[in-house]
Amino acid sequence: MAASRKTAPVAQLHPSCVPLSFEARAIEKRVGLILLATDHTTEADFARMVAGPRIGVFATRIPYANPVTPENLRAMQPRLQGAAALLLPEEELDVVCFSCTSASVVIGDEAVEAAIGLAKPGVPVVTPPKAAVAGLRALGARRIAMLTPYTAGTSAPMGDYFERQGFDISRFVCLGLEDDRDMARLSHDTLVEAAMDAFDPAADALFISCTALRSAAVAARIEERIGKPVVTSNQATAWACLHHCGVVPEIADAGRLMTLPMAGAA
Repeated sequence: MAASRKTAPVAQLHPSCVPLSFEARAIEKRVGLILLATDHTTEADFARMVAGPRIGVFATRIPYANPVTPENLRAMQPRLQGAAALLLPEEELDVVCFSCTSASVVIGDEAVEAAIGLAKPGVPVVTPPKAAVAGLRALGARRIAMLTPYTAGTSAPMGDYFERQGFDISRFVCLGLEDDRDMARLSHDTLVEAAMDAFDPAADALFISCTALRSAAVAARIEERIGKPVVTSNQATAWACLHHCGVVPEIADAGRLMTLPMAGAA
């Protein structure tokens, strides 16, 4: 014999008792984030620097296979539209960020924007290299030093990109790593020491490439050591996304960039 039901029956609330009201959005601003399947770092950085009571960060991932080579990075281009389509389908976003610096360089900012725009037409698109350029210009930097975790072959297009943007690269150091999961495991102390080695005192700023690196967390610490501004990939994209949401960042421990306004869109 079945046990008798002891809980109260389900009752649907009648609108005449409590009319249901709805807001236009569950959260005021929406940031879409496209990550590599192997990314360990960007979500934590965006949770710390972007997400808050007014801003929601909505992430999806895109297939990616190591090693980090221009060929493997370029292979992600056909997958960008599908990834963007998974970000709150049929709903508006304030900005979409593709979180891969080296892929954005080899695919091209415009091609990344076009692919994402097929799924999210009219939505601003942020890429790490384009955001870094905007950040370096906001800091007044013209002559820069650069640090990447990649091999020399993967790093070379990065140098070409920044030179085309009008920057003079006075020192360029790479760490020779091929797996972005290893890049994410580099300790904070290692990142600080590598930045010290990569910096040229004659440079106006240091750019640290790669969204896998946990360099945004130590940007202010590096700035204290070198006495010059530091721009990192995740710091720059967070800064750009905040501005696309109409928020001027005031994050004192994330480097000088995160205290500056942004001129135009990144």
